[in-house]
Amino acid sequence: MILKVVLEASEEGGFTVSVPSLPGCISEGETREEALTNIREAIELYLEPVEDDLPVTPDAELLEITL
Repeated sequence: MILKVVLEASEEGGFTVSVPSLPGCISEGETREEALTNIREAIELYLEPVEDDLPVTPDAELLEITL
């Protein structure tokens, strides 16, 4: 999966990075590399389903797909 991210220098120092296609998925780091590493982790957590939150009825199937 390829996502576009916005990397910006923070006024306080370091960098802030966000993912426009994933509202609220934002991270930061002291360096560009750290910020990009952190946003990868944030994306993984954002996309990870929380099984307790899934509305699955008894006759439904819960499947995984690869993008």
